[in-house]
Amino acid sequence: MKFTDGFWQLRPGVSALYAQEAYDIERIDTEDGPGLVVTAPTSRITKRGDVLNRPVLTTTLSSPARGVIRVRIAHHSGGPWHGGFELPGADSGAASVSLSADEGTLDAGGLVARIAPGAPWNLSFEVDGRRVTGSGHRAQGYMRLAAGAQVDAGIVGNARQHTTAPHSSTYVHEQLDLGVGELIYGLGERFGPLVKNGQSVEIWNADGGTSSEQAYKNIPFHLSSRGYGVLVNDPGHVSYEVGSEAVERVQFSVSGEVLEYFVIAGPAPKDVLARYTALTGRAPSVPAWSYGLWLSTSFTTDYDEHTVNSFIDEMAARELPVSVFHFDCFWMREFNWCDFEWDPRVFPDPDGMLARLHEKNLRVCVWINPYIAQRSPLFREAADRGYLVTRADGSVWQWDLWQAGMGLVDFTDPEATAWYQSHLRRLIDQGVDCFKTDFGERIPTDVVWSDGADPERMHNLYTQLYNRAVHDVLAEVRGPEDAVVFARSATAGGQSLPVHWGGDSTSTYASMAETLRGGLSLAMSGFAFWSHDIGGFEGTPDAGVFKRWTAFGLLGSHSRFHGSSSYRVPWAFDEEAVEVTRRFARLKMRLMPYLHQLGVDAARTGVPLMRPMALEFPDDPATGHLDRQYMLGPDLLVVPVFSPDGVAEFYVPDGQWTSLLTGETVTGGSWRRETHGYDSLPLYVRPGAVLPWGAREDRPDYDYHDGLRLRVFPGGAGPASITVTSPDGTAREYEVNLEEVTG
Repeated sequence: MKFTDGFWQLRPGVSALYAQEAYDIERIDTEDGPGLVVTAPTSRITKRGDVLNRPVLTTTLSSPARGVIRVRIAHHSGGPWHGGFELPGADSGAASVSLSADEGTLDAGGLVARIAPGAPWNLSFEVDGRRVTGSGHRAQGYMRLAAGAQVDAGIVGNARQHTTAPHSSTYVHEQLDLGVGELIYGLGERFGPLVKNGQSVEIWNADGGTSSEQAYKNIPFHLSSRGYGVLVNDPGHVSYEVGSEAVERVQFSVSGEVLEYFVIAGPAPKDVLARYTALTGRAPSVPAWSYGLWLSTSFTTDYDEHTVNSFIDEMAARELPVSVFHFDCFWMREFNWCDFEWDPRVFPDPDGMLARLHEKNLRVCVWINPYIAQRSPLFREAADRGYLVTRADGSVWQWDLWQAGMGLVDFTDPEATAWYQSHLRRLIDQGVDCFKTDFGERIPTDVVWSDGADPERMHNLYTQLYNRAVHDVLAEVRGPEDAVVFARSATAGGQSLPVHWGGDSTSTYASMAETLRGGLSLAMSGFAFWSHDIGGFEGTPDAGVFKRWTAFGLLGSHSRFHGSSSYRVPWAFDEEAVEVTRRFARLKMRLMPYLHQLGVDAARTGVPLMRPMALEFPDDPATGHLDRQYMLGPDLLVVPVFSPDGVAEFYVPDGQWTSLLTGETVTGGSWRRETHGYDSLPLYVRPGAVLPWGAREDRPDYDYHDGLRLRVFPGGAGPASITVTSPDGTAREYEVNLEEVTG
């Protein structure tokens, strides 16, 4: 959201009050422990009379965790604050405070906030005595809008009545330094360039597909190449200008009277993610079976048990390993979503069908959403019990977009949540293993919530309550080690409720590339696990797109064949697609000791499985903007092919890298151009890597220690050790000599 008209002026209808000086600095006790409070008049105080009729901004500094500094900027602080995100990792007493006539400092351990009294306003954040960022002149601002003033470019979010971000008459903004050459990442699953410099980004969940500026997963957290991160602790609409208004600064603003944010220390990007996910919640380790191939009915296609079995049996006949079968929306009767009942016209024996699928060693996933259609028998029950979100007049909020007359389950009400979970529990008892938690983005703001929550803040936060309700019941019934969802929407903290998928892409090379950018951006936002619809969702891919996307999709944490109006079984495209699927599905099964360990490690460290090059190689300046390749864990360089001619251009970091598919070696520190057939892509192993290689290629959940082979690749020296954790939790450490190269 832009407030200024160039460097000197404000936009019409905008007035601004900026923190001009640190008038006084005091030591205080806060919820986090010792802190500092700074009174910042909005004009320089040169004489006693200047304090009259003069608004101030009050900035409070404290530390909720080691290496993290909380900053709260308040204009009027007497009203109730809407609150921020849940912070399960917060721990009071992490900081020490020093106050003298010359300055005040708050040392959070690895990160220091420093501010000197007087003008101009200058709040510095330092690591090892070096300023990594800070809030300078005209950075902290309280912005007032005259009636009718328009300060943004238009509607924020889906252009539907009462689901867009509401306009406010007051905003608080902060601007932090953006240094020369500094790159900004994160802000959720965004499908444009990985580097956010020069972009205006609105943190407001929307159902807009992958080909727009909208996003399903908006995370008000950004990660800097200078070794720090920033979380804006506000679940509502957060508007970013990343060097796009004040080009020397990252600006973020929220409506109302208070803005709170956290500065999070590194020094390396992985360290920032570790601290951020420790504060907001880490993903648990997901079950090994979930890493296998998920096969779907697709969305509007015709299917029944015979169709499902024909897919599964043909996959088995062609030796294509499948772990999960997914039933999309029409497992329930049309107009009834959700009633959580199998459509008896199509699935007359759901209990028997689920049992038969389990006999084929398959897990079963079914689609759900948080809406109750008016025709559903559950609608009147939920409405009568007060379980649906209401308008101010007490009537149930309804609309016809997606499902006729649908209402929205109020997950702020514990009874409504328990009621929703009871229907899921019934399905789990029937044999359903997991749920695709679709939607959760188009949440209205003209409503009243059971717990009195601020409607603006609930728009983004709703998805967290929704996905938690589903994940919690799976963990309760199946056990926490076996709980997994397949979610589309998220906000900060959503990484603790895996897995998430990339939403509705189109079936083109361009959409395949934007899908990857979304996943890399989400990884830089603290999400360890991620998936997408192989082949694209909208439309039907040509055979080339499907084969290229299959190779890419099977080299990630989670892999799913899914589409809208057409099936995604490989033989529907051509026989080569079957071969490509077999090759890369089997490869993934062999890699399971490596992938599963990455998931176990992510639960401990917060570092994602799929990593942008800049995350794994932060000291290599060539990696900063790369968003057409990625690292799968620390040791595998993956380059999807985005063109029909098979040409891939990519960067290889320094050292001797080995092709996992051919055994050929290349010398890094340079760009490469290669041409690959459909059964291949650039897939290189890091110099000196030790890759645990599984003995089976038919399923992901096997004993990884039985028949395990350690593949040692050239480029290293001396002894090394790796850990492998089997699906049953058995962990063993293996010692190897890097000079015993077998490849």
